[in-house]
Amino acid sequence: MKAIAYLRVSTEDQAESGAGLSAQLNACEQYAQRNGLDLVEDFRDEGISGACGLEKRPALLAAIGQLSKGDLLLVAKRDRLGRDPIKVAMIESAVTRKGARIVSAAGEGTEADEPSNILMRRMIDAFAEYERLIIGARTKAAMQAKKRNSELVGAVPYGYCMAGNGARLEEHPEEQRVIAEAKSLKSAGLSLRMIAAELSRKGFRARNGHVFAPTQINRMLAA
Repeated sequence: MKAIAYLRVSTEDQAESGAGLSAQLNACEQYAQRNGLDLVEDFRDEGISGACGLEKRPALLAAIGQLSKGDLLLVAKRDRLGRDPIKVAMIESAVTRKGARIVSAAGEGTEADEPSNILMRRMIDAFAEYERLIIGARTKAAMQAKKRNSELVGAVPYGYCMAGNGARLEEHPEEQRVIAEAKSLKSAGLSLRMIAAELSRKGFRARNGHVFAPTQINRMLAA
């Protein structure tokens, strides 16, 4: 039986480090090995929120497109599909229309379609949404507190660095050169993925030394 793994990380740090992705892939590989599955490919949405629908998940769309009747879409945990029960249900429907099914390496009621399994899946999806809302509320409160104290909110934007003992932002010459190159490539009509590939070819790297992800290019161009 053929299985295709879908991996997702939502934060920039996870997307850049790859730590979340490697852990998910390892879980999927171990599940496939235990159950005699042929894990043929993995698709990765990096830096994409679990609240996003299919239209904003290029890797998930590609993964579903590769499914055939009887195949499995394998995830490390159901919350990798999303943290919005309605959107997760739409994803499940799209997979079902392909004659395939979704399986979680963590179990989570995906082993069968008995009423008790379906109930477990719905409960897990609801708790995933609840966790997303709680995290969002805490993050908003923390950011508001930082703003009240005139502290920097979030990471130092790409293209800048802290100066004056951390009192102000200044342009980072090398990173500004990368931004200028990215904008030039965008003006030439290149897509985000093409821009990332071209920057890599020219030897430009993100702060962690990895190649730029399309989501990073998008933030860079919007700055």
